[in-house]
Amino acid sequence: MKALLLKYWDRLRSSLWFVPAAMACLAVALALCAVALDKAVGDDWLQRLGWSYSGGAEGASLLLGTVAGSMIAIAGTVFSMTLVAMSLASSQLGPRLLRSFMRDTANQLVLGTFVATFVYCLLVLRTIRRADEVAFVPHLAVSIGVLLAMVSIGVLIYFIHHVSVSIQADVVVARVGKELEDGIGRLFPGQLGQPGPETSNVQEQAKLPATFAREARPVRALEDGYLQLIDADALMALASHEDLLLRLERRPGHYLVKGQAMVMVWPGERVTEALVGQLNDAFVLGNQRTATQDVEFSFHQLVEIAVRALSPGINDPFTAIACVDRLGSALCRLARRDMPSSLRFDAHGRLRLVTPGSTFAGIVDTAFNQIRQSARSNPAVAIRMLDTIAQIADHVQNPQDAACLQRHADMIVRGAREAVPEVEDRLAVEARYRAAA
Repeated sequence: MKALLLKYWDRLRSSLWFVPAAMACLAVALALCAVALDKAVGDDWLQRLGWSYSGGAEGASLLLGTVAGSMIAIAGTVFSMTLVAMSLASSQLGPRLLRSFMRDTANQLVLGTFVATFVYCLLVLRTIRRADEVAFVPHLAVSIGVLLAMVSIGVLIYFIHHVSVSIQADVVVARVGKELEDGIGRLFPGQLGQPGPETSNVQEQAKLPATFAREARPVRALEDGYLQLIDADALMALASHEDLLLRLERRPGHYLVKGQAMVMVWPGERVTEALVGQLNDAFVLGNQRTATQDVEFSFHQLVEIAVRALSPGINDPFTAIACVDRLGSALCRLARRDMPSSLRFDAHGRLRLVTPGSTFAGIVDTAFNQIRQSARSNPAVAIRMLDTIAQIADHVQNPQDAACLQRHADMIVRGAREAVPEVEDRLAVEARYRAAA
């Protein structure tokens, strides 16, 4: 249930309708409260303040009608501008970045402001009574409508600036890089330190039973899709309650085919239909990858921008270099953090859950492989990648991570030797390689 709630919350955050709908509901409540206050208190105290609307019913109707009509027209314009910005970003930087634009809170708030102002004016307009009936002009409510119109003008000016800034390549790269750093902080919270005295005991308890391969039974996926979320706490509670050992076969970001094994359950004879349903409830599948539990997805977004920038049709090495800088910054942070253990134990120290964990080398491969392949003939990008590797090397804590960086530096210089035609450019790459090594 927790994983499913996280999935729907992520969908709401990535939608263009949720925040405007919530603001429209607030506008309904504000309109009802303002009109009720006008009926209960009257407008004498407002007239003494000197800033409220003091006209009649005809003028109030005309004013609110004008504001409502202009707000809904501007809302349509704002929506069109948002779609144009997303279309440009999709064609230049990659379609997977549309999710980032849709998650932009500023765009959602701007659209919600105009919709809320329109709804507010519409509801207040219907309460105005002409002189031939029981005359009623909600002066406070009309004054609030004018104030909302003035705020909307300021929001429109801000939106024009925000859109012009948000579609710039460096700003997009910085935003994706910030999301990547947040994901690293969320999924890799521990700082590297000296192993504790309990490490050897954990290793002894971590051995799978000798009969695991023979007696474990798979629980299979019920549909196709990308594994977006795993509720590890629910799996731990279920394994402890049923006295089971679970080994996950896939991690968030992997694609599952219907009928493919998701988790192996030991002992297999305890698997029932009810248990299969409970286990499937802890796995959330969807049509696309998300960054909630999949840190490699954010790496892929930066890599996609860089690879597109290096394509012959765009040929923008500066954007690719900006992506390499952000990838290097994220990898420096990652190098200083503990890789999460693939083993989880219950309160009694018994092994309950085995997960396929991420490795520093695997993430470095994700970050550099495709860019290195696309930048073989571009010495500027190759030199920046070597500089970035040298920066990351200052933060690694073990020989395996250093060897991974050395391997990538070797591949970069070999690619430059084969693909860069100019001798001086090759010598520049060689010099940076020696410095990095």
